[in-house]
Amino acid sequence: MNNKSIIILSSIVTLVGIFFAGIKYYQSIQNEELEALSKKEFLKFVPDYAPKLGPERPKVYLVEFLDPECESCREFYPYVKMLLKENEGKIQLVVRYAPFHGNSRFVIRILEASRKQGKYWEVLENLFQYQPLWGSHHDPKPDLVWKYLPETGVDIEKIKKDMLDPAIDEMIASEVSDAENLGVRGTPTFFVNGKMLQVFGYEPLRELIQKELLSSP
Repeated sequence: MNNKSIIILSSIVTLVGIFFAGIKYYQSIQNEELEALSKKEFLKFVPDYAPKLGPERPKVYLVEFLDPECESCREFYPYVKMLLKENEGKIQLVVRYAPFHGNSRFVIRILEASRKQGKYWEVLENLFQYQPLWGSHHDPKPDLVWKYLPETGVDIEKIKKDMLDPAIDEMIASEVSDAENLGVRGTPTFFVNGKMLQVFGYEPLRELIQKELLSSP
């Protein structure tokens, strides 16, 4: 290899190194900004209206932006439940919405209407259970949800009436705005005490939660 080739190769390696260092620096700055925002504007992460599961004053707020039509959200939900059970009494799950799919808003309206009957978590699990049938990306059939929802014990006619409440559409609009402002680009996206999970996966999420539990008073 001649000197010119060595110089070119060295330049490429240097540029690649700078590129990845820049990404890491950006992620670090983004996390610092989000953490500061979580302390200054807590309700941006944990609004009063959001569905919550766990203790009222937890050591860790696990905020999940999900889409009920998202396959990854469905597949990862059992791991979320495992983390809640593993850290029972210490973590509060806060559900936020990022409706990226075609039938997401329709199903979110059903979820929100189910809260009036105290059946939110049952309906969420039911929707995830049958999602491959009603939410197939190749052939979605959202009306099939009405076939499976009776298993949760909800009043279907009341759901159909309550889901038309304009306040639900206002809430969804607020969720979309918050998701954009917080840099949510896909689902599920997790925040642990305001820190965005940078590497998706069970172990990275578990490690971030444990880190926050250890640093919490």
